[in-house]
Amino acid sequence: MLARLRALRALDGSRYSDSRDASPFLILIAVVLALLLAILEIDLNRAALQSLGLMGDAFSVDPMFKSP
Repeated sequence: MLARLRALRALDGSRYSDSRDASPFLILIAVVLALLLAILEIDLNRAALQSLGLMGDAFSVDPMFKSP
């Protein structure tokens, strides 16, 4: 995997430029990691969020409204 990333960097052309923009792949990885962190934090603090009323229970909806 690292060899492929180095090959892509060599094809970039602007190898030593200080004014390069962030790589779209790097931005994608950062967004995915941030979403995973948010999911893990919500899962870790589920009881505290439910006690504050910020998360509803899965069965809080009246069963009459769930039927077709």
